[in-house]
Amino acid sequence: MGAVSLEKNKLVGAWKLVSASSTTSNGERNEAPYGSNPTGFLTYSEDGRVTALISYGGRKPLSVGASAEQQAEAFKTFLAYAGHYAFTGEKITHRIEISSIQNYVNRDLVRSVKFEGDRMILTTPPTRVNGKIQSVELIWERLLADS
Repeated sequence: MGAVSLEKNKLVGAWKLVSASSTTSNGERNEAPYGSNPTGFLTYSEDGRVTALISYGGRKPLSVGASAEQQAEAFKTFLAYAGHYAFTGEKITHRIEISSIQNYVNRDLVRSVKFEGDRMILTTPPTRVNGKIQSVELIWERLLADS
């Protein structure tokens, strides 16, 4: 249990998204599903809570009196969720309690996790994304208290 506690201490805190990319089973790599230059924040608390926010790259501001199409695009290009997490040192499970995508509620999102200096790499299991089976890799950088 001590090793997991040390690893959990590496996890606790606030993280900023550096990059997101996906890889298909045949090795094809691209920036899906979040577009180029997405932004995001991920926070893990000591008491086991997680909050994630990801804004896709290339989002446009809504106009005054935005149309239903503009509102749908804004919704489609922003992901937010919160819940509890469980961490084993190699895998992290986000147990979703609230999400901008209702289908995620009461589901577990499992990620493999690897630390490299002040960065954390989360990788999804192979999942259907935009019609292809892909693994998504998200690279997060720890935020310092003055960031």
